[in-house]
Amino acid sequence: MKQNRSKKQLSKQEIASFCDQMAMIIKAGITPKDGLELMLTDTKDEATRAVLEELLKYSRLGEPFSTCVKSSEYFPNYVINMIALGEETGQLDDVLVALCHYYEHEEYISENLRSAVTYPVVMIIMMLFIILILVTRVLPLFDQVFGQLGTQMSGFAATLLTLGQSIQRYSFSFIIALAGIFVLVFIMMKTKEGKKIWNSFLMIFPPTKAFQRDIAYGRFARGMSLTLSSGMKIYTAIDLVDELVEHKGVRDQIEKLKAFIVDGNNFSEALNLAEIFNHLYSRMIFVGVKSGNVDIVLDKIATYYEEDTDRRLNNFISVIEPTLVISLSFVVGLILLSVILPLMGIMSGLG
Repeated sequence: MKQNRSKKQLSKQEIASFCDQMAMIIKAGITPKDGLELMLTDTKDEATRAVLEELLKYSRLGEPFSTCVKSSEYFPNYVINMIALGEETGQLDDVLVALCHYYEHEEYISENLRSAVTYPVVMIIMMLFIILILVTRVLPLFDQVFGQLGTQMSGFAATLLTLGQSIQRYSFSFIIALAGIFVLVFIMMKTKEGKKIWNSFLMIFPPTKAFQRDIAYGRFARGMSLTLSSGMKIYTAIDLVDELVEHKGVRDQIEKLKAFIVDGNNFSEALNLAEIFNHLYSRMIFVGVKSGNVDIVLDKIATYYEEDTDRRLNNFISVIEPTLVISLSFVVGLILLSVILPLMGIMSGLG
């Protein structure tokens, strides 16, 4: 917990770190209040101290730990409800460990997605920069050579030269527009509404559409595993986990799932009718319900989804990397050949 925040919810990594520390404290037989005081004593980071002091303020009033977490307004409802359930069932330490693992998985997935998106973006920016240098700096030099030889550029090279001259002529406007795009992207990545817009785009963009859906399925399975292993009723668990899923299509399926359960179907039947998982996973859950190990089965399904997503992301990166390099080489080569070949023809004619 390193960034300064003013009543903003903690990041996934920060929640995982907090839950991990609190789990160790409670497993050691230390009360949440004493544990928070110990954590505050060992913490020098101002943002972290602000969170701990807020929690301690309510803890010193004799409030239950879940109430302290809720009143602080730093944690999402899912964490608050799970901690409250842990207190009710006497499994607070186990719930905190499970929450730690859950948010570590969430951070891992987010980091992988950022990596998968960042590399192509950086490569594309480099491509545009190199092309910009060629059309604004290199082609004018060739144009001078053509002029000295008593001729002019033609075709594709002339078009690029005109483009480069236009960019130089309106360079200030071009820089302003580029800066505006960067500011817009930055705002989208940092604000809640911007992230919603970005996520909505990823859900309909063909290369990432399947990723987003499978991530949502994995998130649903992981959340259900955690809630059911803590003793929560199935319908209540579904209602709570619904808050974790940001994918609109999957959320619609979850609403159907709840409706099927209300109509009298058991969990595995309702999952099959709502088409949330494939037939294999639905069958696994059916066996899990019968054997009383549905939480373990859901945990395995979540792991399958995460591993499959990781593999597909790695495959995507392994394909996009050489594709962008080849594309850059092709474009640069095409630009250079468009001026070098005519120049060689002229030179050979003079010879």
